[in-house]
Amino acid sequence: MAVLYLGDVGKHVITASEFLLVDRVRTETYRAAIMQHQSAIAGKVVVDVGCGTGILSIFCAQAGAKRVYAVDASEIALQANEVVKANNLSDTVIVLHGRVEDVEIDEEVDVIISEWMGYMLLYEFLLFSPSGVNAPRLPDNWFWQVESVVRRSLIASMLGSVITARDRWLKPGGLILPSTASLYMAPVTHPDRYSESIDFWRNVYGIDMSAMLPLAKQCAFEEPCVETITGENVLTWPHMVKRVDCYKITIHELESVTTEYKFKSMMRAPLHGFAFWFDVEFNGPAVSPMNNHTPALLVDNNPIDGSQTKKRANPNEALVLSTAPEDPPTHWQQTMIYFYDPIEVEQDQLIEGSATLSQSKENPRFMNIHLEYAKASSINFMAQPGTVLPAFPSELWFSKQNSKGETVDT
Repeated sequence: MAVLYLGDVGKHVITASEFLLVDRVRTETYRAAIMQHQSAIAGKVVVDVGCGTGILSIFCAQAGAKRVYAVDASEIALQANEVVKANNLSDTVIVLHGRVEDVEIDEEVDVIISEWMGYMLLYEFLLFSPSGVNAPRLPDNWFWQVESVVRRSLIASMLGSVITARDRWLKPGGLILPSTASLYMAPVTHPDRYSESIDFWRNVYGIDMSAMLPLAKQCAFEEPCVETITGENVLTWPHMVKRVDCYKITIHELESVTTEYKFKSMMRAPLHGFAFWFDVEFNGPAVSPMNNHTPALLVDNNPIDGSQTKKRANPNEALVLSTAPEDPPTHWQQTMIYFYDPIEVEQDQLIEGSATLSQSKENPRFMNIHLEYAKASSINFMAQPGTVLPAFPSELWFSKQNSKGETVDT
């Protein structure tokens, strides 16, 4: 048997593959989806986009697929081929080492399957650049607004490759697994996390080390944190940032995602930042792209009505893989963007603003995140748009408005 040896790269391949495979929620949900749609897979042609070790390709072969094209641009494709041989499936699973944009498949396919989701759904890796100034604490009778533009190193998810495979090979009425995906955000409180990272420095062995606080906040919160929180940390019903219909979405739509949100806090608590997570659904084939109307998720994009009882789609309507805080943890966890200082919010208080995720025009491997948020107080003004600052190094822009509606820069 051939052995892939790439030094540190090889170690990374093994580590990353094991990291994914031990995620039972991820792997077993995909296997359940394949078996749920076995009638659409048996005797059909499948392409697995970003096959990795080939496990999804093998699941499809076990479900009776006539032929499976397992495509991966990385060197793991060489090992996937060995895994296929070891399972006596070489007659069914054909491993193609190359990009979806470059490899050739001389037939249409009936099914596309891919585990393409990254952190924050659309992005595989996030590395935060050095952050800017600290957010000011303003009196409660001031309307306040904070706008942030940051750049993070980005390796885009494989959704673009799924779109390419769909446009190149998928038959009309073919099946895409998963079929839809939704990205959510919500304000969160996380006093334990803040205490562990920041409050430690206020008194160390009886010594005042508060001079370390600015650096401690920068080190702890300048980067988006991929970590697990629970439903108890979430202050409101979530807001849907983006819904992706894999049968319809275009690559152009991935270049920029913008949403406006309005949250109503369910409790009095310190607001420490925002959490992002996603879920994907494994719906059946679309009759046609123009007639594919999947049921809308039961999540209000302006969830200020506390009577809402659901945070995502009814799992009885479609098989769902969820990374929500209240669901079993996955390797995706949740992506957290923390403030340097918590902001006190009252029960039923509105938190509103907008968020934009966009690829950098200078370098598409980078992502700009434009986050604007405001806490409504006794003065009811809408946030005014600020000036977009250079994306690197990251900077923060602040403004506040007095009772006359006049903007005062800080």
